[in-house]
Amino acid sequence: MSQDKKKFLDLVDLTEKYVRQQMDLDLDEFHSEHKAELKKNKIDSGKISLEEFHQQIKNCAKCHLHKTRTNFVFGIGNENADIVFVGEAPGREEDLKGEPFVGEAGKLLNKILLSVNFKREEVYIGNVLKCRPPENREPLPEEIEICQPHLLKQIEIIRPKFVCALGRVSAQTLLSTKIALGKLRGGFHDYNGMKLLATYHPAALLRYPQYKKDTWEDMKLLRKEYDKTISR
Repeated sequence: MSQDKKKFLDLVDLTEKYVRQQMDLDLDEFHSEHKAELKKNKIDSGKISLEEFHQQIKNCAKCHLHKTRTNFVFGIGNENADIVFVGEAPGREEDLKGEPFVGEAGKLLNKILLSVNFKREEVYIGNVLKCRPPENREPLPEEIEICQPHLLKQIEIIRPKFVCALGRVSAQTLLSTKIALGKLRGGFHDYNGMKLLATYHPAALLRYPQYKKDTWEDMKLLRKEYDKTISR
C-alpha cells in the first residue's frame, strides 16, 4: 500500500470516528433534554388539589392530639384564593364540626371580612394545628413542628398573593420569630414572595375589645394593598 493511500484511509477513519462522536454527543443531548422534560412533567403531575391533600393527611396520627380530637380540621375556602387567613388551632366548636372558625371567634372573623368587602367563600381559612389542643390550651412547640408542614403544603397548593396571620402563634410560626405580635403587625412582611400581614386573633378581640381598633387598621391596610396588587 502506498504512503498516500494509507494517509487517505487514516483520514477517512478519523472522519468516521469524528462523525460518530458528534452523533453520540447529539444523542446524549437529546436524551438529556428528554430526561429534563420527563422530570418536569413528573413534577407537574405531582401537583395535587387541596381535597387530594386532605384525603392524604386526614387520618394523621403523628402527634398525640389525634387521640383526643373529634374531627381533623383541615381548612375551608377557595382553592384559588388570593388571601389565606391562618389562625392558631381549632377550638371546641371547630373540633365538633370539622371546620375552622365556626364558633364566636369565627362569627367575628366573618364580620371583620365583610367590613373590608371580603366574603368568607372568596378566601381560604386554616390553622397552624389541625387538631384541637385539650381545653383550648396554646399549641406546644413540638405540636407546631409536626403539624406546620401540613399548613405549608396548603399554602403551596393555593399559592396566594397574601397571607394574614391571625394571632401571635400564627404570626411567629410563619415568620419563624419570637418578636411580639404588637411589633409584627401594622405592615407587610415578605413570606416566600407573598405579602404577610399579622393582626390580632378574633378570639383575642372578644377578650380584649381595645385591640379592635388596631385590627380595623390592619384590615384596611390589607384591603388597600390587595386592591393595588390585583389591579396590576
